[in-house]
Amino acid sequence: LWAPFSFHRNAVSYEMRNAPYGSHCGGVEAAAEATRSRRRILPNRILFYDEEVIMSRQLDKTYNPKEIEPKLYEKWCENKYFHAEVDRSKKPFTTVMPPPNITGKLHMGHALDNTLQDILIRYKRMEGYNALWIPGTDHAAISTEVKVTNQLKEEGIDKKELGREGFLERTWQWKEEYAGTIENQLKKLGISCDWDRERFTMDEGCSKAVEEVFISLYEKGYIYKGSRIINWCPKCKTSLSDAEVEHEDQDGHFWHIKYPIAGTDRFLEIATTRPETLLGDTAIAVHPDDERYKDIVGKMAILPLVNREIPIVADYYVDKEFGTGAVKITPAHDPNDFEVGKRHNLPEINIMNDDATINEKGGKYAGMDRYEARKAIVADLDEQGYLVKVVPHMHAVGTHDRCGTTVEPLIKQQWFVKMDELAKPAINALKESCGLYRSVLTRFICTGSRISRTGVFPVRSGGDIGFRLTTVMSAVNLLWQERCRKNARIVDAHISRRTRIHWIHGSLPHCGRSPHLAGRTRQKTWIISIRQMYL
Repeated sequence: LWAPFSFHRNAVSYEMRNAPYGSHCGGVEAAAEATRSRRRILPNRILFYDEEVIMSRQLDKTYNPKEIEPKLYEKWCENKYFHAEVDRSKKPFTTVMPPPNITGKLHMGHALDNTLQDILIRYKRMEGYNALWIPGTDHAAISTEVKVTNQLKEEGIDKKELGREGFLERTWQWKEEYAGTIENQLKKLGISCDWDRERFTMDEGCSKAVEEVFISLYEKGYIYKGSRIINWCPKCKTSLSDAEVEHEDQDGHFWHIKYPIAGTDRFLEIATTRPETLLGDTAIAVHPDDERYKDIVGKMAILPLVNREIPIVADYYVDKEFGTGAVKITPAHDPNDFEVGKRHNLPEINIMNDDATINEKGGKYAGMDRYEARKAIVADLDEQGYLVKVVPHMHAVGTHDRCGTTVEPLIKQQWFVKMDELAKPAINALKESCGLYRSVLTRFICTGSRISRTGVFPVRSGGDIGFRLTTVMSAVNLLWQERCRKNARIVDAHISRRTRIHWIHGSLPHCGRSPHLAGRTRQKTWIISIRQMYL
Protein backbone atom coordinates (compact mmCIF):
# COMPACT_ATOMS: atom_id res chain seq x y z
CA LEU A 1 0.00 0.00 0.00
CA TRP A 2 2.76 2.46 0.81
CA ALA A 3 4.87 1.75 -2.28
CA PRO A 4 2.84 3.64 -4.95
CA PHE A 5 2.47 6.60 -2.64
CA SER A 6 6.19 6.80 -1.89
CA PHE A 7 7.10 6.37 -5.51
CA HIS A 8 4.67 9.15 -6.55
CA ARG A 9 6.03 11.41 -3.83
CA ASN A 10 9.60 10.77 -4.96
CA ALA A 11 8.57 11.49 -8.54
CA VAL A 12 7.18 14.87 -7.52
CA SER A 13 10.29 15.77 -5.51
CA TYR A 14 12.50 14.63 -8.40
CA GLU A 15 10.65 16.86 -10.89
CA MET A 16 10.92 19.79 -8.46
CA ARG A 17 14.62 19.26 -7.89
CA ASN A 18 15.29 19.10 -11.60
CA ALA A 19 12.98 21.92 -12.68
CA PRO A 20 14.70 25.06 -14.00
CA TYR A 21 15.63 27.67 -11.41
CA GLY A 22 12.73 30.04 -10.76
CA SER A 23 10.08 27.62 -11.89
CA HIS A 24 9.30 26.38 -8.40
CA CYS A 25 6.32 28.65 -8.19
CA GLY A 26 3.61 26.19 -9.07
CA GLY A 27 6.32 23.54 -9.25
CA VAL A 28 4.15 20.97 -7.57
CA GLU A 29 1.46 21.34 -10.20
CA ALA A 30 4.06 21.15 -12.97
CA ALA A 31 5.65 18.07 -11.47
CA ALA A 32 2.28 16.41 -11.04
CA GLU A 33 1.39 17.15 -14.64
CA ALA A 34 4.73 15.72 -15.76
CA THR A 35 3.99 12.57 -13.78
CA ARG A 36 0.55 12.25 -15.31
CA SER A 37 1.99 12.72 -18.78
CA ARG A 38 4.56 10.01 -18.14
CA ARG A 39 1.87 7.62 -17.04
CA ARG A 40 -0.10 8.35 -20.19
CA ILE A 41 2.98 7.63 -22.27
CA LEU A 42 3.87 4.46 -20.32
CA PRO A 43 0.63 2.61 -19.62
CA ASN A 44 0.73 -0.36 -17.19
CA ARG A 45 4.13 0.80 -15.94
CA ILE A 46 5.24 2.03 -12.57
CA LEU A 47 8.05 4.53 -11.99
CA PHE A 48 10.95 3.89 -9.61
CA TYR A 49 12.86 7.08 -8.78
CA ASP A 50 16.18 7.41 -6.99
CA GLU A 51 18.50 10.31 -6.28
CA GLU A 52 20.16 9.91 -9.66
CA VAL A 53 18.21 7.54 -11.86
CA ILE A 54 14.63 7.14 -13.06
CA MET A 55 13.76 3.56 -14.00
CA SER A 56 10.61 1.93 -15.25
CA ARG A 57 9.66 -1.68 -15.76
CA GLN A 58 6.65 -3.76 -16.59
CA LEU A 59 4.63 -4.56 -13.46
CA ASP A 60 4.50 -8.34 -12.96
CA LYS A 61 1.08 -9.93 -12.70
CA THR A 62 2.17 -11.80 -9.56
CA TYR A 63 4.47 -10.76 -6.74
CA ASN A 64 7.97 -12.20 -7.16
CA PRO A 65 9.78 -12.04 -3.79
CA LYS A 66 13.11 -13.10 -5.31
CA GLU A 67 13.35 -9.79 -7.17
CA ILE A 68 12.30 -7.55 -4.27
CA GLU A 69 13.14 -9.04 -0.86
CA PRO A 70 16.88 -9.83 -1.24
CA LYS A 71 17.63 -6.25 -2.36
CA LEU A 72 15.47 -4.83 0.40
CA TYR A 73 17.06 -6.98 3.11
CA GLU A 74 20.54 -6.20 1.80
CA LYS A 75 19.74 -2.51 2.09
CA TRP A 76 18.54 -2.99 5.67
CA CYS A 77 21.79 -4.72 6.59
CA GLU A 78 24.01 -2.20 4.75
CA ASN A 79 22.36 0.68 6.59
CA LYS A 80 22.62 -1.26 9.89
CA TYR A 81 18.96 -0.75 10.71
CA PHE A 82 19.13 -3.69 13.15
CA HIS A 83 22.46 -2.77 14.72
CA ALA A 84 22.42 -1.44 18.27
CA GLU A 85 25.01 0.46 20.26
CA VAL A 86 24.92 1.46 23.90
CA ASP A 87 22.51 4.35 24.29
CA ARG A 88 21.79 5.23 27.89
CA SER A 89 19.03 7.60 26.87
CA LYS A 90 16.90 4.61 25.86
CA LYS A 91 15.68 1.60 27.78
CA PRO A 92 17.51 -1.53 26.60
CA PHE A 93 15.75 -4.63 25.35
CA THR A 94 17.99 -7.55 24.46
CA THR A 95 17.22 -11.11 23.45
CA VAL A 96 19.43 -13.95 22.27
CA MET A 97 18.34 -16.25 19.48
CA PRO A 98 18.22 -19.86 20.69
CA PRO A 99 21.10 -21.00 18.47
CA PRO A 100 20.01 -23.65 15.97
CA ASN A 101 22.24 -26.71 15.71
CA ILE A 102 24.55 -26.90 12.71
CA THR A 103 23.36 -30.45 12.11
CA GLY A 104 21.36 -29.55 9.03
CA LYS A 105 18.88 -27.07 7.64
CA LEU A 106 16.15 -25.16 9.44
CA HIS A 107 12.60 -26.47 9.45
CA MET A 108 9.13 -24.97 9.97
CA GLY A 109 9.59 -24.96 13.74
CA HIS A 110 12.59 -22.66 13.40
CA ALA A 111 10.61 -20.45 10.99
CA LEU A 112 7.77 -20.05 13.50
CA ASP A 113 10.10 -19.52 16.46
CA ASN A 114 12.17 -16.84 14.73
CA THR A 115 9.09 -15.12 13.32
CA LEU A 116 7.68 -14.74 16.82
CA GLN A 117 11.00 -13.36 18.08
CA ASP A 118 11.15 -10.98 15.13
CA ILE A 119 7.67 -9.66 15.89
CA LEU A 120 8.67 -9.02 19.49
CA ILE A 121 11.98 -7.28 18.74
CA ARG A 122 10.42 -5.07 16.02
CA TYR A 123 7.61 -4.14 18.37
CA LYS A 124 10.11 -3.10 21.04
CA ARG A 125 11.98 -0.95 18.50
CA MET A 126 8.72 0.76 17.63
CA GLU A 127 8.13 1.40 21.33
CA GLY A 128 11.43 3.27 21.48
CA TYR A 129 13.59 0.67 23.18
CA ASN A 130 17.26 0.29 22.29
CA ALA A 131 16.53 -3.21 20.99
CA LEU A 132 19.18 -5.81 20.26
CA TRP A 133 18.64 -9.33 18.90
CA ILE A 134 21.77 -11.47 18.92
CA PRO A 135 21.95 -14.32 16.35
CA GLY A 136 24.12 -17.42 16.44
CA THR A 137 24.49 -21.14 15.83
CA ASP A 138 25.29 -24.05 18.13
CA HIS A 139 28.04 -26.65 17.64
CA ALA A 140 25.61 -29.37 18.89
CA ALA A 141 28.48 -31.62 20.05
CA ILE A 142 27.33 -35.24 19.76
CA SER A 143 24.73 -34.50 17.08
CA THR A 144 27.31 -32.92 14.79
CA GLU A 145 29.82 -35.70 15.50
CA VAL A 146 27.24 -38.29 14.44
CA LYS A 147 26.43 -36.35 11.25
CA VAL A 148 30.09 -35.93 10.29
CA THR A 149 30.82 -39.57 11.10
CA ASN A 150 27.96 -40.70 8.86
CA GLN A 151 29.21 -38.41 6.09
CA LEU A 152 32.65 -39.98 6.35
CA LYS A 153 31.14 -43.47 6.18
CA GLU A 154 29.36 -42.55 2.96
CA GLU A 155 32.76 -41.53 1.57
CA GLY A 156 34.33 -44.78 2.77
CA ILE A 157 36.47 -43.06 5.40
CA ASP A 158 36.94 -44.39 8.92
CA LYS A 159 36.79 -41.72 11.61
CA LYS A 160 39.67 -43.31 13.49
CA GLU A 161 41.92 -43.18 10.43
CA LEU A 162 41.56 -39.40 10.25
CA GLY A 163 42.75 -38.89 13.80
CA ARG A 164 41.67 -36.09 16.12
CA GLU A 165 43.02 -33.18 14.07
CA GLY A 166 41.69 -34.56 10.79
CA PHE A 167 38.25 -35.11 12.27
CA LEU A 168 38.21 -31.60 13.74
CA GLU A 169 39.09 -30.19 10.34
CA ARG A 170 36.17 -32.04 8.73
CA THR A 171 33.88 -30.86 11.51
CA TRP A 172 34.84 -27.24 10.90
CA GLN A 173 34.16 -27.78 7.20
CA TRP A 174 30.71 -29.06 8.13
CA LYS A 175 30.20 -26.00 10.29
CA GLU A 176 31.12 -23.59 7.51
CA GLU A 177 28.72 -25.29 5.11
CA TYR A 178 25.68 -25.64 7.34
CA ALA A 179 26.13 -22.50 9.44
CA GLY A 180 26.17 -20.55 6.16
CA THR A 181 23.02 -22.34 5.01
CA ILE A 182 21.28 -21.56 8.29
CA GLU A 183 22.30 -17.89 8.10
CA ASN A 184 20.94 -17.62 4.56
CA GLN A 185 17.68 -19.25 5.60
CA LEU A 186 17.27 -16.79 8.46
CA LYS A 187 17.95 -13.86 6.14
CA LYS A 188 15.33 -15.20 3.74
CA LEU A 189 12.86 -14.86 6.59
CA GLY A 190 13.80 -11.18 6.86
CA ILE A 191 14.52 -11.36 10.58
CA SER A 192 15.85 -8.20 12.17
CA CYS A 193 18.82 -9.46 14.20
CA ASP A 194 22.19 -7.74 14.51
CA TRP A 195 24.41 -9.77 12.19
CA ASP A 196 27.47 -7.82 13.34
CA ARG A 197 27.16 -9.72 16.62
CA GLU A 198 26.63 -13.20 15.20
CA ARG A 199 28.24 -15.91 17.34
CA PHE A 200 29.07 -19.59 17.14
CA THR A 201 29.14 -21.47 20.44
CA MET A 202 32.71 -22.63 19.81
CA ASP A 203 34.00 -19.12 19.03
CA GLU A 204 36.98 -18.08 21.11
CA GLY A 205 34.96 -15.51 23.04
CA CYS A 206 32.20 -17.98 23.91
CA SER A 207 34.70 -20.66 24.93
CA LYS A 208 36.53 -18.17 27.12
CA ALA A 209 33.28 -17.15 28.80
CA VAL A 210 32.43 -20.77 29.58
CA GLU A 211 35.89 -21.30 31.04
CA GLU A 212 35.62 -18.14 33.14
CA VAL A 213 32.22 -19.07 34.57
CA PHE A 214 33.27 -22.67 35.27
CA ILE A 215 36.41 -21.59 37.16
CA SER A 216 34.51 -18.92 39.06
CA LEU A 217 31.79 -21.33 40.22
CA TYR A 218 34.42 -23.95 41.11
CA GLU A 219 36.39 -21.48 43.23
CA LYS A 220 33.20 -20.48 45.03
CA GLY A 221 32.46 -24.14 45.79
CA TYR A 222 29.37 -24.43 43.63
CA ILE A 223 30.89 -26.91 41.18
CA TYR A 224 32.18 -30.25 42.43
CA LYS A 225 32.99 -33.69 41.12
CA GLY A 226 31.27 -36.82 42.34
CA SER A 227 30.20 -40.33 41.40
CA ARG A 228 26.69 -40.59 40.05
CA ILE A 229 24.68 -42.92 37.84
CA ILE A 230 24.57 -41.49 34.34
CA ASN A 231 23.16 -42.49 30.96
CA TRP A 232 26.12 -43.82 28.99
CA CYS A 233 26.25 -44.54 25.26
CA PRO A 234 28.78 -47.34 24.61
CA LYS A 235 28.94 -46.49 20.90
CA CYS A 236 29.47 -42.71 21.15
CA LYS A 237 31.30 -43.16 24.48
CA THR A 238 29.68 -40.17 26.08
CA SER A 239 27.26 -39.38 28.86
CA LEU A 240 23.72 -38.36 27.94
CA SER A 241 21.11 -36.18 29.54
CA ASP A 242 17.65 -37.59 30.21
CA ALA A 243 16.37 -35.56 27.25
CA GLU A 244 18.73 -37.47 24.92
CA VAL A 245 17.39 -40.88 25.92
CA GLU A 246 14.37 -42.29 24.12
CA HIS A 247 12.53 -45.22 25.67
CA GLU A 248 11.13 -47.81 23.30
CA ASP A 249 9.31 -51.05 24.04
CA GLN A 250 11.41 -54.10 23.25
CA ASP A 251 10.87 -57.82 23.61
CA GLY A 252 12.94 -59.17 26.47
CA HIS A 253 12.86 -61.74 29.24
CA PHE A 254 12.64 -62.07 32.98
CA TRP A 255 15.34 -64.48 34.12
CA HIS A 256 14.39 -65.94 37.52
CA ILE A 257 17.53 -66.77 39.51
CA LYS A 258 18.03 -68.50 42.88
CA TYR A 259 20.21 -66.74 45.48
CA PRO A 260 21.06 -69.15 48.33
CA ILE A 261 20.77 -67.77 51.88
CA ALA A 262 24.03 -68.35 53.74
CA GLY A 263 23.88 -70.94 56.54
CA THR A 264 20.48 -72.30 55.45
CA ASP A 265 19.01 -74.50 52.75
CA ARG A 266 16.65 -71.66 51.71
CA PHE A 267 17.04 -69.38 48.74
CA LEU A 268 15.53 -66.18 47.37
CA GLU A 269 14.16 -66.10 43.86
CA ILE A 270 15.10 -62.92 41.98
CA ALA A 271 13.77 -61.86 38.57
CA THR A 272 15.94 -59.62 36.37
CA THR A 273 15.95 -58.37 32.77
CA ARG A 274 19.75 -57.89 32.82
CA PRO A 275 21.39 -61.02 34.24
CA GLU A 276 24.89 -59.79 33.24
CA THR A 277 24.72 -57.13 35.99
CA LEU A 278 24.56 -59.95 38.55
CA LEU A 279 28.36 -59.72 38.65
CA GLY A 280 28.04 -56.30 40.33
CA ASP A 281 25.32 -57.15 42.86
CA THR A 282 26.07 -55.94 46.39
CA ALA A 283 22.77 -56.70 48.20
CA ILE A 284 19.26 -58.13 48.00
CA ALA A 285 16.40 -55.88 49.09
CA VAL A 286 12.99 -56.85 50.46
CA HIS A 287 10.10 -54.77 51.75
CA PRO A 288 10.23 -54.04 55.51
CA ASP A 289 6.59 -55.09 55.98
CA ASP A 290 6.80 -58.27 53.94
CA GLU A 291 6.11 -61.08 56.41
CA ARG A 292 7.74 -63.65 54.10
CA TYR A 293 11.20 -62.19 54.57
CA LYS A 294 11.24 -60.49 57.97
CA ASP A 295 13.23 -63.33 59.53
CA ILE A 296 16.08 -63.11 56.98
CA VAL A 297 16.62 -59.33 56.95
CA GLY A 298 20.20 -58.74 58.09
CA LYS A 299 21.40 -62.16 56.98
CA MET A 300 23.71 -62.85 54.04
CA ALA A 301 22.98 -64.37 50.65
CA ILE A 302 25.43 -66.09 48.30
CA LEU A 303 25.88 -64.42 44.91
CA PRO A 304 25.58 -67.16 42.24
CA LEU A 305 28.63 -67.83 40.02
CA VAL A 306 30.70 -65.33 42.03
CA ASN A 307 30.27 -66.96 45.47
CA ARG A 308 30.46 -63.61 47.23
CA GLU A 309 28.31 -62.96 50.31
CA ILE A 310 25.95 -59.99 50.04
CA PRO A 311 23.57 -58.62 52.74
CA ILE A 312 19.77 -58.84 52.70
CA VAL A 313 18.38 -55.36 53.46
CA ALA A 314 14.90 -53.93 54.00
CA ASP A 315 13.87 -50.92 51.92
CA TYR A 316 10.56 -49.31 51.00
CA TYR A 317 11.74 -49.08 47.40
CA VAL A 318 10.70 -52.71 46.94
CA ASP A 319 7.16 -53.48 45.81
CA LYS A 320 6.20 -56.58 47.74
CA GLU A 321 3.28 -57.26 45.38
CA PHE A 322 5.45 -57.26 42.28
CA GLY A 323 7.22 -60.46 41.26
CA THR A 324 8.71 -62.35 44.19
CA GLY A 325 8.96 -59.24 46.37
CA ALA A 326 12.77 -59.43 46.42
CA VAL A 327 15.13 -57.52 44.14
CA LYS A 328 18.86 -57.64 43.55
CA ILE A 329 20.69 -54.36 44.15
CA THR A 330 23.41 -53.29 41.71
CA PRO A 331 24.30 -49.71 42.74
CA ALA A 332 26.79 -49.13 39.90
CA HIS A 333 24.39 -50.13 37.11
CA ASP A 334 20.91 -48.92 38.02
CA PRO A 335 19.73 -45.47 39.16
CA ASN A 336 17.19 -46.91 41.61
CA ASP A 337 19.72 -49.33 43.06
CA PHE A 338 22.18 -46.47 43.36
CA GLU A 339 19.80 -44.63 45.71
CA VAL A 340 19.16 -47.81 47.71
CA GLY A 341 22.91 -48.33 47.97
CA LYS A 342 23.40 -44.83 49.37
CA ARG A 343 20.77 -45.44 52.04
CA HIS A 344 22.42 -48.69 53.13
CA ASN A 345 26.09 -47.80 52.54
CA LEU A 346 26.54 -50.54 49.96
CA PRO A 347 29.71 -50.82 47.85
CA GLU A 348 29.51 -49.82 44.18
CA ILE A 349 31.05 -52.37 41.81
CA ASN A 350 31.28 -51.30 38.18
CA ILE A 351 31.71 -54.39 36.01
CA MET A 352 31.69 -52.71 32.59
CA ASN A 353 34.14 -50.82 30.41
CA ASP A 354 33.15 -47.75 28.43
CA ASP A 355 32.47 -49.88 25.35
CA ALA A 356 30.02 -52.08 27.33
CA THR A 357 32.41 -55.01 27.57
CA ILE A 358 32.92 -56.73 30.91
CA ASN A 359 35.98 -55.48 32.80
CA GLU A 360 38.43 -57.35 35.02
CA LYS A 361 35.93 -57.44 37.91
CA GLY A 362 33.80 -59.80 35.84
CA GLY A 363 36.14 -62.76 36.34
CA LYS A 364 36.08 -65.25 33.49
CA TYR A 365 33.57 -63.10 31.60
CA ALA A 366 36.06 -60.22 31.30
CA GLY A 367 36.43 -58.94 27.73
CA MET A 368 33.02 -60.18 26.58
CA ASP A 369 30.44 -57.83 25.11
CA ARG A 370 27.51 -57.27 27.48
CA TYR A 371 25.17 -59.40 25.35
CA GLU A 372 27.74 -62.17 24.91
CA ALA A 373 28.28 -62.14 28.66
CA ARG A 374 24.51 -62.35 29.18
CA LYS A 375 24.29 -65.53 27.13
CA ALA A 376 27.31 -67.07 28.88
CA ILE A 377 26.03 -66.17 32.36
CA VAL A 378 22.55 -67.54 31.68
CA ALA A 379 24.08 -70.76 30.37
CA ASP A 380 26.27 -71.12 33.49
CA LEU A 381 23.33 -70.36 35.81
CA ASP A 382 21.31 -73.06 34.09
CA GLU A 383 24.18 -75.53 34.24
CA GLN A 384 24.79 -74.94 37.96
CA GLY A 385 21.10 -75.10 38.88
CA TYR A 386 20.55 -71.44 39.71
CA LEU A 387 18.21 -70.66 36.81
CA VAL A 388 14.57 -71.23 37.79
CA LYS A 389 12.75 -70.12 34.64
CA VAL A 390 12.73 -67.63 31.78
CA VAL A 391 9.59 -65.57 31.15
CA PRO A 392 9.04 -63.41 28.01
CA HIS A 393 8.64 -59.78 28.97
CA MET A 394 8.01 -56.56 27.03
CA HIS A 395 9.72 -53.62 28.66
CA ALA A 396 10.85 -50.05 27.90
CA VAL A 397 14.54 -49.80 27.05
CA GLY A 398 16.45 -46.53 26.96
CA THR A 399 18.21 -45.80 23.66
CA HIS A 400 20.42 -42.96 22.47
CA ASP A 401 18.18 -40.67 20.41
CA ARG A 402 20.91 -40.13 17.79
CA CYS A 403 22.64 -43.44 17.18
CA GLY A 404 19.94 -45.79 18.54
CA THR A 405 22.33 -47.70 20.81
CA THR A 406 20.88 -49.15 24.02
CA VAL A 407 21.97 -46.89 26.85
CA GLU A 408 23.89 -48.42 29.76
CA PRO A 409 23.44 -46.89 33.22
CA LEU A 410 26.96 -46.57 34.62
CA ILE A 411 28.44 -44.95 37.68
CA LYS A 412 31.03 -42.37 36.72
CA GLN A 413 32.79 -39.29 37.98
CA GLN A 414 30.86 -36.27 36.75
CA TRP A 415 30.82 -32.53 37.33
CA PHE A 416 27.80 -31.23 39.23
CA VAL A 417 26.51 -27.83 40.30
CA LYS A 418 25.15 -27.26 43.82
CA MET A 419 21.82 -25.63 43.07
CA ASP A 420 20.60 -24.93 46.61
CA GLU A 421 22.13 -21.46 46.86
CA LEU A 422 22.01 -20.62 43.16
CA ALA A 423 18.31 -21.46 42.93
CA LYS A 424 17.22 -19.45 45.98
CA PRO A 425 16.73 -16.09 44.18
CA ALA A 426 14.54 -17.70 41.52
CA ILE A 427 12.61 -19.77 44.06
CA ASN A 428 12.03 -16.77 46.30
CA ALA A 429 10.87 -14.67 43.37
CA LEU A 430 8.36 -17.34 42.37
CA LYS A 431 7.18 -17.91 45.95
CA GLU A 432 6.47 -14.20 46.32
CA SER A 433 4.65 -13.98 42.99
CA CYS A 434 1.11 -15.13 42.34
CA GLY A 435 -0.94 -17.01 39.81
CA LEU A 436 0.47 -19.51 37.35
CA TYR A 437 4.07 -18.40 37.96
CA ARG A 438 3.82 -19.55 41.52
CA SER A 439 2.10 -22.77 40.52
CA VAL A 440 5.14 -23.68 38.44
CA LEU A 441 7.08 -23.87 41.68
CA THR A 442 4.50 -25.24 44.11
CA ARG A 443 2.77 -27.76 41.89
CA PHE A 444 3.52 -30.23 39.16
CA ILE A 445 2.75 -28.92 35.70
CA CYS A 446 1.04 -31.52 33.50
CA THR A 447 2.27 -31.06 29.94
CA GLY A 448 1.07 -34.28 28.38
CA SER A 449 1.57 -37.90 29.33
CA ARG A 450 4.52 -37.11 31.58
CA ILE A 451 5.92 -34.51 33.93
CA SER A 452 8.81 -32.38 32.70
CA ARG A 453 11.94 -34.55 32.93
CA THR A 454 13.71 -32.18 35.28
CA GLY A 455 11.93 -29.66 37.45
CA VAL A 456 11.26 -28.42 40.96
CA PHE A 457 9.67 -31.14 43.02
CA PRO A 458 8.13 -29.90 46.30
CA VAL A 459 8.50 -31.99 49.44
CA ARG A 460 6.53 -31.14 52.57
CA SER A 461 8.42 -31.09 55.84
CA GLY A 462 6.24 -30.11 58.78
CA GLY A 463 4.33 -27.01 57.72
CA ASP A 464 6.96 -25.70 55.31
CA ILE A 465 7.61 -26.59 51.71
CA GLY A 466 11.20 -27.38 50.77
CA PHE A 467 12.32 -27.70 47.20
CA ARG A 468 14.80 -29.96 45.51
CA LEU A 469 15.69 -30.73 41.94
CA THR A 470 14.75 -34.19 40.80
CA THR A 471 13.96 -36.24 37.72
CA VAL A 472 10.87 -38.16 36.74
CA MET A 473 12.60 -41.38 37.75
CA SER A 474 13.10 -39.98 41.25
CA ALA A 475 9.42 -39.08 41.40
CA VAL A 476 8.54 -42.65 40.47
CA ASN A 477 10.92 -43.87 43.18
CA LEU A 478 9.04 -41.79 45.74
CA LEU A 479 5.83 -43.49 44.70
CA TRP A 480 7.46 -46.89 45.04
CA GLN A 481 8.88 -46.02 48.46
CA GLU A 482 5.40 -45.18 49.69
CA ARG A 483 4.22 -48.72 48.92
CA CYS A 484 1.75 -47.68 46.29
CA ARG A 485 3.00 -48.63 42.85
CA LYS A 486 0.11 -50.96 42.01
CA ASN A 487 -2.74 -49.15 43.76
CA ALA A 488 -3.89 -46.07 41.89
CA ARG A 489 -5.99 -44.73 44.75
CA ILE A 490 -3.08 -44.92 47.18
CA VAL A 491 -0.87 -43.20 44.60
CA ASP A 492 -3.35 -40.34 44.40
CA ALA A 493 -3.56 -40.09 48.18
CA HIS A 494 0.23 -40.09 48.45
CA ILE A 495 0.63 -37.29 45.95
CA SER A 496 -2.21 -35.42 47.60
CA ARG A 497 -0.35 -35.44 50.90
CA ARG A 498 2.85 -34.33 49.25
CA THR A 499 1.67 -31.59 46.88
CA ARG A 500 -0.98 -30.51 44.38
CA ILE A 501 -0.95 -30.64 40.61
CA HIS A 502 -2.03 -27.68 38.51
CA TRP A 503 -4.15 -28.73 35.55
CA ILE A 504 -3.45 -27.12 32.17
CA HIS A 505 -6.27 -27.20 29.64
CA GLY A 506 -5.76 -29.83 26.97
CA SER A 507 -2.75 -31.44 28.64
CA LEU A 508 -4.33 -34.90 28.62
CA PRO A 509 -6.92 -34.87 25.85
CA HIS A 510 -7.48 -38.63 25.93
CA CYS A 511 -8.99 -38.64 29.41
CA GLY A 512 -11.92 -36.57 28.10
CA ARG A 513 -12.18 -34.27 31.12
CA SER A 514 -9.69 -31.48 30.51
CA PRO A 515 -11.89 -28.65 29.08
CA HIS A 516 -13.79 -27.96 32.31
CA LEU A 517 -10.76 -28.57 34.55
CA ALA A 518 -8.51 -25.82 33.18
CA GLY A 519 -6.61 -24.04 35.93
CA ARG A 520 -8.10 -25.99 38.82
CA THR A 521 -6.00 -27.55 41.55
CA ARG A 522 -8.48 -29.78 43.39
CA GLN A 523 -7.42 -33.38 43.82
CA LYS A 524 -10.04 -34.85 41.51
CA THR A 525 -8.68 -32.86 38.59
CA TRP A 526 -5.39 -34.73 38.41
CA ILE A 527 -6.03 -38.28 39.55
CA ILE A 528 -6.25 -39.56 35.97
CA SER A 529 -3.07 -37.72 35.01
CA ILE A 530 -1.10 -39.53 37.71
CA ARG A 531 -2.44 -42.88 36.53
CA GLN A 532 -1.67 -41.93 32.94
CA MET A 533 1.90 -41.04 33.82
CA TYR A 534 2.94 -43.86 36.11
CA LEU A 535 0.60 -46.82 36.18
